[in-house]
Amino acid sequence: MSNLSNLYREIIMDHYKNPRNKGLINDKSYITCHIKNPSCGDEINIESKVENGIITDIRQDGVGCSICCANASILSQVVKGMKVSDAEYFLDNYLKMVSNQEYDESIDFDELQVFDGIKDFPARVRCASISSQALLNTLKKEKS
Repeated sequence: MSNLSNLYREIIMDHYKNPRNKGLINDKSYITCHIKNPSCGDEINIESKVENGIITDIRQDGVGCSICCANASILSQVVKGMKVSDAEYFLDNYLKMVSNQEYDESIDFDELQVFDGIKDFPARVRCASISSQALLNTLKKEKS
């Protein structure tokens, strides 16, 4: 196993064992989305708070495999502070990256880059994308 693979594994396990921004606020100023993947049992709740077009907070809670839970933790850190329009572009390209579609390779995905290799395991793509899809849903609800 390469050093890069070991590093990626360490990052995923760190976020799985020590999740960031875990726990829902259940405040009316947050928009929530719940998604469950019936094929594997991953279940995630994402809450986002947007003020003046900026994502000021992201909270996450859920159960699932290490990829799903680590992804929610990393996502909650990386996207916080972005403008909604930038976050939507970022998330759209992240979802393309993990789905082995053409994406904007100039984007710095930060720690989410650890999920780049997931495209080689089609059964796990949903694990690495469920949180991003939930966050995108909250941002769309925010705009409506």
